[in-house]
Amino acid sequence: MMWLSRIGLSRCLRATHPFERWYSQIRLFGCSVRKEKDNVVLMGSPGSGKTTVGRILSKKLAMPVVDVDNDFLETYWNMPVAQKLLEVGHGKFVEAEGKAFMNFNISNHIVSLTGSNPMYRPAQDHLRSLGPVVYLDVDDKIVTDRLEILKNLRIVGEYSGQPIGDTLKYRKQFYEGVHDIRILVRNDETVEETAEKVLKELKLHQAQDGYRSTRSAHEVSSGQRKSFLDVVREGLAQDGGLYVPSGDIPVLHSGELSRLIGLSYKDLAQRLLERWLSPQDLHPRLLSQMVSSAYNKDIFDCAKVCPTIHLKDNIYVMELFHGPTASFKDFALQLMPQFFQKAICCDGLPKHKYLILVATSGDTGSAVLDGFIRHTDPESTKLMVLYPEEGISDIQKHQMASVRGRNVQVMGVQSDFDFCQTTIKDIFNDNTINNKLLTNFNTKLSAANSINWGRLLPQVVYHVSSYIDLVKQGVVAMDDKIDLCIPTGNFGNILSAYYAKKMGLPIRRLILASNKNNILTEFFQTGCYDLRSRNLKVTMSPAIDILKSSNLERFLFHKSGGWHQNVDAYYSALGEKKFFQVSEQFFQELQQDVVADWCSEDDCSKTIRSTFEETGMLLDPHTAVAKTVAGRHNQGDIPLVIAATAHYAKFAPDVLKSLGASTEGSPSEMLDTLEQIGGKPIMHRRLKETLLRERVHKTMCSPMKGEILKELISFADKQ
Repeated sequence: MMWLSRIGLSRCLRATHPFERWYSQIRLFGCSVRKEKDNVVLMGSPGSGKTTVGRILSKKLAMPVVDVDNDFLETYWNMPVAQKLLEVGHGKFVEAEGKAFMNFNISNHIVSLTGSNPMYRPAQDHLRSLGPVVYLDVDDKIVTDRLEILKNLRIVGEYSGQPIGDTLKYRKQFYEGVHDIRILVRNDETVEETAEKVLKELKLHQAQDGYRSTRSAHEVSSGQRKSFLDVVREGLAQDGGLYVPSGDIPVLHSGELSRLIGLSYKDLAQRLLERWLSPQDLHPRLLSQMVSSAYNKDIFDCAKVCPTIHLKDNIYVMELFHGPTASFKDFALQLMPQFFQKAICCDGLPKHKYLILVATSGDTGSAVLDGFIRHTDPESTKLMVLYPEEGISDIQKHQMASVRGRNVQVMGVQSDFDFCQTTIKDIFNDNTINNKLLTNFNTKLSAANSINWGRLLPQVVYHVSSYIDLVKQGVVAMDDKIDLCIPTGNFGNILSAYYAKKMGLPIRRLILASNKNNILTEFFQTGCYDLRSRNLKVTMSPAIDILKSSNLERFLFHKSGGWHQNVDAYYSALGEKKFFQVSEQFFQELQQDVVADWCSEDDCSKTIRSTFEETGMLLDPHTAVAKTVAGRHNQGDIPLVIAATAHYAKFAPDVLKSLGASTEGSPSEMLDTLEQIGGKPIMHRRLKETLLRERVHKTMCSPMKGEILKELISFADKQ
């Protein structure tokens, strides 16, 4: 082609450069697809700095740079681009440019796209085939100011009288999903800093760190990379450990956090999860579809999805109960099933059937059922949920037991949650059982509890959302610190807050709130995790009635710097001797991140009543546990956010009793009584509708692994 003479034909020959291997093999849409060319493609709005960044990268990577506007289109058309725009008009220019771009073929270059190249959808596949597409995501105000200085008069879509901001906003919908890597550019960022971020991201994705177990270096030493979809599909590592990222936790600069202000929850989730997920594992285009399916008005009753409201003085409440099953579990379980469906169908149709085996302490079960039924194929996935028969509320029980579906089995166990969870882990680690399921029924097991990394990761988003809400409300300025109090039993919710803190969210203290099953409080106060004299106690906050806290393992792994030998030793001791003790030095390090306390049933009940009398706000018992503990540790100097993990109506009898109201009548009638009391927030509409469904699951079994296995095999055999 003629234009090659402008940059030198010899420079177009393929050369070896640091990222060539990654360029030639990248995964699109979660599956491996070969990239045909080894370029770095820069995409973004006009004025986003593509050309300047491209020149810097050209020097650093010793790769020639080509500008599609100046080096290709003008020669291809034999006229300036501005003249072509005037010739064909705004309405037809994108198509004309796109058709010309289909003839653009080059290897081993830094390619700076025009701002309108991605707008011609038939050319998008060709664009992606050129190499990894790096999106310079620059704030529209910054771009507008630059364009004003440049007096750029050939922006496609800029019609007379139309604000340039509207044009830029319109264009961005075409950029989303085309990119492999997003560079969230700070408003005060120099082009040199942007170029360095591009280099860093390219190196990061070339490394393909993958995931490893908390208990061994097997996945690292074997050279067999575990992808995100691998660990979602498998749930638990083969050595009994939990999967964690092999690489570093991604970090957001405060200027990047500032760029997230004003985004919808869906868009916020997209940008945050992109930082955790390699495009080789799950492409942003597919992630965007999943996030849109998870966080919309048909799923969450509140337009903000996760609002943070003022309660009293310096205390704020993060409302995590506006999803379809009225608990914080919905945030992950409207997304994780979509991850799972992709994981089992990456190479086409699933080779095996899968049985999702879940233990629930109350909220997880109904959220799993709703999410998997809504987002997965019943022909390939079955769901079996175990719950402690006497350990959850009647409303929680009815939510699960009334779910219909031939691929669903809900079963009560005459024991506690710890027994259910331990039994499930034992089944996962029993090769005989797994081989029998595979051989006889072509079925593999997987998990949807927070032991599954795909279940835990989405929870990071709402902690960031809550902080940004406080910034928007003027409660804090960006970089001001907050305290965060979370009721926890399995340590998953507070661990996701720890990840948010490690990402750069300015959290001063993570305050862990336990009920009288206070083994986590004891651990963070003594450094000893001791089950020897413990019996689980049934409380009015059943979701945290847990003694064997699974996600503490991940926290110990991170805090020990990834020293898996120590983690393995801790949990071997816990299994054999029912306790472990950390060193004094390590104990001091743990206390730097977590403050722990607990409250009695009486204190929890008093908090429900006093909070209602003082603020008109009704709290569920779990949130009341957090409010009680937060009150003891509130220093009053900075905002303190409480995670409201469930809607109060899920625990109507205990809430009514705490208020001194009548608890007579059916669950539905008790919800009517709560509505008459008139507390905030309003009644959860879908929860009330759930109580009108007929209960269809009535199976109950004794606390014997053999009996549970019998039900499991029977369910696997069911057509």
